[in-house]
Parts: sequence; structure tokens; C-alpha cells
Amino acid sequence: MEKMIVVGNENFDELIKEDGYYVDKTELLYELVEKTRNKVTLFTRPRRFGKTLTMSMMESFFDINRDSRESFQGLDILNYPEFCTKWMNQYPVLFISFKDVEGLDFEGAYGMLKDTLASLCKKYVYLRGSEKVLAEDKEIFNRLISQNAKPEEMKSSLVTLMRMMYAVHERPVILLIDEYDVPLAKAEASKDKEFYRKMLDVVRGMMSTSLKTNEYLRFAVITGCLQISKESIFTGVNNFACYSVLNNRFSQYFGFTQDEVVKMLAFIGLSGKADLIADWYDGYIFGNSEVYCPWDVVSYLSALMEDEEEKPQNFWANTSGNAILDEFISHPKIDVSDKFEILLNGGTISEEVSQELTYEQLAESEKSLWSVLLMTGYVSKADKVHAKGRIKLKIPNAEISEIFREAVVARFHRTLDASRVNAFIAAMWNKDEGAASGCLTDILWNSISYFDYGEEYYHGILNGLFSSQGYVIDSNDEAGLGRLDLRVKDRVNRRALLLEFKRSRTEDDLERDCEAAIRQIVTNGYARVMPEGYEQQIVYGIAFFGKKAKVRLMN
Repeated sequence: MEKMIVVGNENFDELIKEDGYYVDKTELLYELVEKTRNKVTLFTRPRRFGKTLTMSMMESFFDINRDSRESFQGLDILNYPEFCTKWMNQYPVLFISFKDVEGLDFEGAYGMLKDTLASLCKKYVYLRGSEKVLAEDKEIFNRLISQNAKPEEMKSSLVTLMRMMYAVHERPVILLIDEYDVPLAKAEASKDKEFYRKMLDVVRGMMSTSLKTNEYLRFAVITGCLQISKESIFTGVNNFACYSVLNNRFSQYFGFTQDEVVKMLAFIGLSGKADLIADWYDGYIFGNSEVYCPWDVVSYLSALMEDEEEKPQNFWANTSGNAILDEFISHPKIDVSDKFEILLNGGTISEEVSQELTYEQLAESEKSLWSVLLMTGYVSKADKVHAKGRIKLKIPNAEISEIFREAVVARFHRTLDASRVNAFIAAMWNKDEGAASGCLTDILWNSISYFDYGEEYYHGILNGLFSSQGYVIDSNDEAGLGRLDLRVKDRVNRRALLLEFKRSRTEDDLERDCEAAIRQIVTNGYARVMPEGYEQQIVYGIAFFGKKAKVRLMN
């Protein structure tokens, strides 16, 4: 069977069994075990960068209850035969994901945690049938599986399961915890401090009992988006190592490298799409490795295999909300407008960042917010230089630029000065081109411009100003011999504005470009036909340069 590009399957064994295309990251196993002596390893990466599939691969390789030789046939890890003999399917593995532990309040999220642990117990239900397991542990196991466990039993649930595994297999346990920080992220997003405090207490208890001085633990691997400060979560955990987007070690194992994408494109016969895919989904720099977002690449390649003319889409934005970006843009005490302009225009900024954070302090400083945007993938390092002190940041690619633009435009419309908008619109109806120019320039001054959008950017601004006041808008409709940029209809007073836009190359060109816009209206006959039932049309040419606007009335 020919291998297929499979979207969304994060189960390693299933992906291999179904002949799904797998980008080989198995050498991570050797490097993690043989090249470090970490008791606890935390990998932090943005969402959709392959964390869960990697953890599933680890479970398959180490799990004593499996025979994984067939799954790993042809993969890089088999280049280390002695390592495979020593480690493949030789240890009990406890694998839990916290990705679904969320709710509108603590009770709802705690209920999801109970459900997650109950499902975990069902996966390892064979443990309670062993005579080697303590009767007391079997009783706790039964309460966990029936979702009747006491709070303290919930906190110690992982170590209870590990003790049971150790008793049955007589070997220490490899613990895998995926998306460990989701419960805290969801609690913080609720803005309910009591919800967050209670969830932090539960997560800290589970981490502490399972990771700190645990005789049943061989080693643990944990994934998440952020490194929650050690004092907050991992207090007392020894031999602890975190590898974030700033670290060189393991940097190539999360995300697709250039060579891996080129190989994949060649495999499916779409090498001609390489530059387009790079523009949209490449540009992340983790440590000293430049990588693509795997979710985006796989999703787009799957779409291209259905239709080779398919345009790139924003797949990443649809996998979760973008609340942290919105919170940053809307922060009442932090103004990042100038920095966002630089980023949206393809530039870089230099910022202090912190690798250790606490969710309840994310919005307390600009440093924390830039740190979160970096760790969660909204910005990336701008070069491969090892991070020390301040770090140069950039928007990695076209996909993330689009997310920024949408968030910035939404914020702009939310925070518009209604009096200034009303003054601009009144000046337009009153044919006061000087007042209209001044008001529109003031409005643009409070926006964030990004020059690569050209006339579309300004078109969107004007469209939003009028539509927010209830006017009927015809945008790019056919008129005469072409398409008019904007027609604004005032149904009540049976009048309309006809607007044509130009983007000027210099400030000195504003007047000339206004005249060019008016000539286009005349030449193409945009104003020859009055909308049915309307009695007046007022025609303007408008030119823009950066945050300056010039409005000219057609006499």
C-alpha cells in the first residue's frame, strides 16, 4: 500500500499501521536516554508542533506490554541496535494527556480530570487483577475508575498507578505527561482567580507526588506550551531539564526541517509548491534549527492532493483560540502599536524574554507577554544566534501575519473614537474635504498599518468606518467600465458616496493621486448611473501614504 498524508492522527502505531507518511523523529529516543541523565524532561513547544505524536511514539517504543518491532521497521532508531535491545518494550509506561482537562469553572474542569483519570485506569485495568498489587491500591484504583476518588487520592493518582505497575512488572515506570499546562491555561483564561488557585493546587499535587523522590520512576517526559516556574509546579523535583524554543538541544525534533519538507513534497510529486509552503508555514527558529509547523504542512499537502490549485489556508489559527494575542493588543497599560507595525512590515524587534513563567502573571509586564508570544509560536527568534539577554523577534510566516492582522483590525474597530468617526462621516456628507482629510488622518494615526496590504488595508478601514455606523456598503461592485472601490448608501436620506482609493508612493504624491482617482471615476463612468431611488451622489478621490490621508471632492 502506498503511504498517505494523514491529517490529525496522533497515535504512532495507528499511523504506521495505516501506512501514513511519518517524518522520522525516532532518533530523539536515543539522544534523550543516552545523551542526558535527566530524571524529568520538559519539552515546551507551540500547539500543533508534533508533541503528542512524539509522546505516542515514545510510549510505543518503551512499553513493556507491546512488541513494537514492526512499527519501527526502517526508522532511524534501529541504527542503534544495542540501545534497542536494552530499551525497546522493556519498561512499563504510564501515558496521560491533560489536553481535555478544561471547563467553565473549577467543578467542570475537575470533573474532566476525573474522567481523564478514569479512562487512564481503564487502559491499565489489568493491574488490579494482579496478586502482587496492594489491596489498598486496588481500592483507590476502583475509586478512580468510578470517579469517586478523594481529593488527596486524585493528587496521588499517578504515583498510585506507578506503584501498581512496579509491583506487577518489577521494573520502574517511564511516565509520559502530555499537555501538562492545559488545565492551568484554561483556568487562567477564565479570569477566575479561585478557579486558577484550586487547579494549580491539584496539578502541583499530581506533579509533586509522581516526580519528586519517587522510587517507582525510571524517568519522566512532559510536554506543554509554557514552562511554568519551578517554584509554582515543580518544587523539589531534582535532575529536572527543560528544553524550550530557545534551546539548541532537541531543536530539530519538533517541527519539520527544510530537508524533511522537500523529501515529503518529492514523495507526493508536488515539489513545485515548495516556495509557497515555505512562505506560509516555515520561518520558526527553535534553537539553531529552522522548522515548519507540521500541522500546517500536512493539512495543506492533504488539500493539495485533492486539488493542486488549492490556496494556502490558516490551518493553525483554527486549532485553538488566539486569546493571548488579543489580550496583548488590548492591554490597557502596554502600548505595542509601534512594535506591531515593525513586525507586520517584516521587520524585527529586540526584547527581553523569560523561559519560566506563571499563568497568573502573564499579563503583568511586557516582558512576560513577549515571552508568551515567543513560546506559543506567534513570534519566533529572528536568527539562529544562541539566545542571551535580549532576543531579536519576528513574525515567522504569512500564516501568522494573517492572524496578527485580523487581531489588529478587530482591536482597531473595537477602540475607534466614535466622535472622530462621526466627525469624518459628517464632513464627507457636507463636502468638507479639508475636515474629512484631517479626521481620517487622525483615525489612521491610531491604527496599525502594514504596507504590504496596499490599498486593501485602507479599503478595509473605510469599509469598517461606514458599516459600523449602519450604512449600506457596496464594495468593488461593477460600475460603468470597471469596479468602484466603495459606494456608501444612506437609505434614509436617499444619497450615496462614491469613493475611489489610491496608495501614494510619497507624501508629496497625495494630491496628484487624489486627482488620478477622480479621473478614474470619470473615465470609467462610475458616477453615470444613480442607484435606483437615490437622489444625490457625492464623489471623492482619496489617497493614502502611511498614516496620512488626503480627500478630494469631484467638482
